[in-house]
Amino acid sequence: MRLVLTGLIFAAGLLFLFIGLGFLLDPVAAGTDFGLTPTTAQGLASIRADMTAFFVVGSVCMMVGAWRRNGDLLLVPAGLFGVALVGRFVGLAVDGPWDGYWQPMLVEAVMVILLLIASRVLPHPQT
Repeated sequence: MRLVLTGLIFAAGLLFLFIGLGFLLDPVAAGTDFGLTPTTAQGLASIRADMTAFFVVGSVCMMVGAWRRNGDLLLVPAGLFGVALVGRFVGLAVDGPWDGYWQPMLVEAVMVILLLIASRVLPHPQT
């Protein structure tokens, strides 16, 4: 089970790293995939900075946590995806649904569950 969790988390982390680098290198195209359309240089900079930070920090914690089998590091991306999921539920309640709204919510929910399980299964460093 540990090997499967480690592999899944590392592979997902690699995918999220590429998504994050996409926001850094081509924020317009990457933003469009996420329904974000910058209209000013400030909007472009915000997409480039914030989305890159979210995905790169999350993915690095996932990959390092999986590689070193450190369950503590997996709590960081679990928190990131958990807060994103809560934000999507609030948006759904306030703004209503849009086509395909459930897809990113499903990805975030699966990642939170997977990361929380792995954080309990993988060892924690001794202090």
